[in-house]
Amino acid sequence: MNTSYSDIPPRIRIEDVTVGYDGHPVQSGIDADIGAGEIFAIVGDSGSGKSTLMKAMIGLLQPQSGRILIEARPDGMPRDGAPDFGVLFQGGALWTSMSVLDNVMLPMELHGYAQPGARSALARFKLALVGLSGAEARYPASLSGGMRKRAALARALALDPSVLFLDEPSAGLDPLSSRRLDELISSLRAGLGITVVLVTHELESLFSVADRMLFLDGETHRPIALGPPAELARAAQSTKVREFLARRGVESRPEVEAAT
Repeated sequence: MNTSYSDIPPRIRIEDVTVGYDGHPVQSGIDADIGAGEIFAIVGDSGSGKSTLMKAMIGLLQPQSGRILIEARPDGMPRDGAPDFGVLFQGGALWTSMSVLDNVMLPMELHGYAQPGARSALARFKLALVGLSGAEARYPASLSGGMRKRAALARALALDPSVLFLDEPSAGLDPLSSRRLDELISSLRAGLGITVVLVTHELESLFSVADRMLFLDGETHRPIALGPPAELARAAQSTKVREFLARRGVESRPEVEAAT
């Protein structure tokens, strides 16, 4: 993936951001422009602040300094009462007492999105986009791990966002499910022109779908690499980044749950 985003107006702009908790910074000096239609990965050591940065990007955590703009609005300011982004949380975070269809309709109801009579059809369309036609009446407990992730992805798409945030989307999935999810993410980007920001430690997914990656260093508490994964694997200035990316093919995903 050699697409250059330098000449495209950024859909997300991160300007000299510091994130942390209780006054203690976890990461400082974060700068990045994320282009429209880009798949952008946030990677790094365990505990380096990947999810903390994502929380700041979706407005769950206030940056200690700097600012984050989504579509030129600070911290994902809602558009017409609805957020301009969707979020896939690591575990899916589906409501277990609600059907798959009701889970996808819930954001529409909460934000008054679309006419009430049209929401069911819209939710069915989102489920079809992720390959879950026919699963509308099922409950999360009856779904495989891969299906739960896809249902949660359909819910993240419920409000037609311009940006998707995915927190460890492949976590807990077997290799086949992970590959299918990677293919789905790529096809959604191609079909919808959506920008995708994902936190991941899965190198196969990183090299498969990401246009660029930002590496957060847990020792210096600063980002130390930004660029296409393949280029950084060959020529990153940081030995740590090259060694991190060289693990590709050495570590395999645990086979936890089936794809169907």
